[in-house]
Amino acid sequence: MSGFRRLHILCEGQTEETVTREVIEPYLQRTDLFVTRSIFTTKRPAGGASHKGGLSTWGKLDAEIRLLLRDSSITVLTTLLDYYGLPADVPGMATRPPGSPYDRVCYVERAMTEAVGDHRFVPHLVLHEIEAWVLLGHEALGELTGDAALANAAKAIVIDAQGAELVNDGAATAPSKRLLRLYPRYRKTSDGPLVIAEIGIDAIRNACPHADAWFDAVNATLAKQG
Repeated sequence: MSGFRRLHILCEGQTEETVTREVIEPYLQRTDLFVTRSIFTTKRPAGGASHKGGLSTWGKLDAEIRLLLRDSSITVLTTLLDYYGLPADVPGMATRPPGSPYDRVCYVERAMTEAVGDHRFVPHLVLHEIEAWVLLGHEALGELTGDAALANAAKAIVIDAQGAELVNDGAATAPSKRLLRLYPRYRKTSDGPLVIAEIGIDAIRNACPHADAWFDAVNATLAKQG
């Protein structure tokens, strides 16, 4: 490896941007790597402020990805987007084969890679959404809220699913929906990042195979480009 490299992370919204800034960037930062980030821009009105956060169509996401890839200083572009709620027109979503959630999310990521067609693009979809990492941090969640019963309930959800990444993507059973039922005062943009920062990336990698594979893929692609 030689020379300066830049990793850019395209985030779905404010929560993902905060997690990237406060947790992922410090974890990845090293002397020969500069990590930058941005929030997905949903609308760019002429003469007005851009609107950020939340995905609506593949066309808009694809345009944002291609705009970022026009920046030759980006060595690798990756994403921090939720698999739950991903627009139906994202490549691969309509043709996902039967199989495990891991097989299905990887299929969509490969389809996104092929659709963009740039060797610098390494898409990542959080299985099933970033609140899975919050459920994983049930002890930190209990300490944050002062509620041991909440911690035990969150732990039970992860155990029952056989892993935080396997807490499913149902409209009423996705990780964020379960958290809100357990703790109606849950604040996605502040409580979530605090819990994730407390447990750290190593704990997430140890417990979440898909997240672990993402870090490996990013590092491998950076090494190839270096």
